[in-house]
Amino acid sequence: MATVLETSSYTERTDRYRVSVEEYITFRRQGFLVVRGLVPQADIDLLRQHTEDLMQGRLPEQRSSRLDERYRSDASGVSVQPLAAPPEHLSPEEKAQYFLRIHMLHRKLELHERFLLHPRVLDVLEVLIGPDVLALQTMLFLKPPGKPGQGWHQDSYYIPTHPDSLCGAWIAIDECDELNGALWFAVGSQHEPVYPPKKGYGYGDTQIADIQRVGGVSNPNDEENDLTPIANKYPQVLVAAQPGDVVFFGGHILHRSKKNFTTDRFRRAFVGHYCNARSFTQWGADTEPDNPHAATAIDPVTKMTNGSHILARGDTHLPFAKPRFGTPCAALLSPEERRRQREYALAAMGDMDSGMMGMEMADPNQRDDDDM
Repeated sequence: MATVLETSSYTERTDRYRVSVEEYITFRRQGFLVVRGLVPQADIDLLRQHTEDLMQGRLPEQRSSRLDERYRSDASGVSVQPLAAPPEHLSPEEKAQYFLRIHMLHRKLELHERFLLHPRVLDVLEVLIGPDVLALQTMLFLKPPGKPGQGWHQDSYYIPTHPDSLCGAWIAIDECDELNGALWFAVGSQHEPVYPPKKGYGYGDTQIADIQRVGGVSNPNDEENDLTPIANKYPQVLVAAQPGDVVFFGGHILHRSKKNFTTDRFRRAFVGHYCNARSFTQWGADTEPDNPHAATAIDPVTKMTNGSHILARGDTHLPFAKPRFGTPCAALLSPEERRRQREYALAAMGDMDSGMMGMEMADPNQRDDDDM
């Protein structure tokens, strides 16, 4: 059976997801939105098989990599992990336990790029944070039995964007519940500022006079995580999910996961992060030398890294990258086509002659009589 990823083009689709008014309100009111069954089963089957092959070291790309280091972080805050196979001497069970999560594989694997740019996921993002969407990050969470969760944190602490428009899209590969480490959200905490670090890497709203600086962010030990008392001010909701469900959540909302308490169930998920393509970011530079798909990786004056990230939908006045593996998206359209899809931006509301509200073509060079 052909998957949505194999049959969808950017411009002509019959499977577009239409966000409802109630879903839009829910996202704003509670800080997150669950869209059930958004990713079709055929796509999930493809991703699950790929994930199992990766866990066992069966991908061709893994055979040409070396596991010189488990993780490293570059100057722009992005965690990088080599795409390598687990050591050969491990049993299949031990190999499945080897990785907890892997970052940024959309820059190395075609399938991860396709899921980052999954058309039905972008349909929702286009409404929630768009219409212009920049694709920033991927993470593959494997979370084998017995592995720890991640403590309370805010995603904008790690990936700041200005204007602040960060949004995560968490695709469930396995059934997830309280036993194997589903997501928890502190409902209402999306209205909190981003709390800055006491020291080290991290972003926060330091311009707020009385804001608290925090330590232990993401630490699953609540007593060592300074965000725990803030999360405890709000109702905390467990979000159980089935394969193909997608959880969308903004960059401010406090969220966490707990340990996988089971002995035989994984909690695997594919997570993408996005922002409005007209937001500025200095996060996640593509530091691969001479990457032909990226614009300037880091602007030498502003340190902007937008040129490292893929324009998924809409248009932008800022730099952007093209997909390495040619996945259909806005970045591959001509500037003229991108502009045609956003022609409404050329009109403004207001009729100077009558004083009534109406659609009029906007001329940025027009001067009113009062300005003469």
